Amino acid sequence: MHKCKQLRGEIRVPGDKSISHRGIMLGSLARGKTCLHGFLSGADCLSSIECFRRLGIQIEREGEEVTIHGRGLYGLREACGLLDAGNSGTTTRLISGILAGQNFTTGITGDDSLRKRPMKRVIEPLGQMGADIRSADGFLPLTIRGGGLHGIDYISPVASAQVKSCILLAGLFAEGSTSVTEPAVSRNHTELMLKGFGADIRTDTKRHYSCIRPGSQLTGQDIIVPGDISSAAYFLVAGLICQDSDILIKNVNTNPTRAGILSVIEAMGGNIDYIDRREVSGEEVCDINVRTSQLHGTVIEGDIIPTLIDELPVIAVMAAFADGETIIRDAAELKVKESDRIATVSENLRAMGCDIRPTDDGFVIEGGRPLHGALIHTYKDHRIAMSFAVASLAADGESELDDYACVDISYPGFFRDLSGLCGKSVKHF
Repeated sequence: MHKCKQLRGEIRVPGDKSISHRGIMLGSLARGKTCLHGFLSGADCLSSIECFRRLGIQIEREGEEVTIHGRGLYGLREACGLLDAGNSGTTTRLISGILAGQNFTTGITGDDSLRKRPMKRVIEPLGQMGADIRSADGFLPLTIRGGGLHGIDYISPVASAQVKSCILLAGLFAEGSTSVTEPAVSRNHTELMLKGFGADIRTDTKRHYSCIRPGSQLTGQDIIVPGDISSAAYFLVAGLICQDSDILIKNVNTNPTRAGILSVIEAMGGNIDYIDRREVSGEEVCDINVRTSQLHGTVIEGDIIPTLIDELPVIAVMAAFADGETIIRDAAELKVKESDRIATVSENLRAMGCDIRPTDDGFVIEGGRPLHGALIHTYKDHRIAMSFAVASLAADGESELDDYACVDISYPGFFRDLSGLCGKSVKHF
């Protein structure tokens, strides 16, 4: 990959990954037909489809259009053999809550990366609800013997939408109400979608509290999936750091529980405009325009971290091209993603000539030094690959990624779309 002189044009990123997962799951638990328009056909979301097909749900997919023929809360059937969640932590953790409420036993596994990701964070609260879960010392594979759940009031030690969603989904099948209180706000797509499907759920955003009562039958819905801000993030940063660039990104989900990158861009002095703000299927959406900017360092910490956790690798890239010091802290969660993203971001930015110091919960980045091309070790992490593809466009010389295919996890057309804005191919095949 070579330096790109400018990025110009209009782009529409794929559908929101979080909403696509949740649409499959709640559509399967609802009565009647659910249609998803703009579904993300990345590998992770396809893992969710395949798991629910294995559980007896008829699901039809034609590109970005998905139809789910739901069988109601207790309509799932016991699968023959292990469910395979592939690389998808969202599939694993959310489906665990659903399976904990069924009257059969299910096994779940995943790929090498997923089998290294911690599952105790959902095993423990589900166990408190009465679920019988066996694991490999807190890791996959899991064996879940469902049924007999009771509600709990869970105080989560981490702000994690996956943990919260797992518990709330289990609460659909529990006796009595189930609540989750978090230390900070995490993305609220599950709560919004549960409400849209007819669940008895209430939330208090000031207290970071959600409570669900069982018994409400879910009803199939027609859902328009907006563009994923995590996918848009790469083009936001590219437009800011590449010379002479001007990009319009259409139809982006700007739900405030996960749009923290927009606040960071503003704090760093980025040229960013929001156009045609609107609501789509309960989510805040708009078009976003970014232009080349003279960025400066900032401090990123505290309650904003859960709203941008997936974007921190590309935010670190942005900080490398900004003048002055950027400090990212309170982000120890980066260590338990598809790779240890504190280590992988630090390794690759150093290889490109950046002055970066990893810490236990983030980075200290001295920005403004010219970066140069390097061999990028992705560790098969899709967000590392896309973040450093963006870094390569603004760095001198040539860079090479050791794995291009891993972007298919969340954005199969990433290099095609990036090439379209550059006006030339940016990828070596």
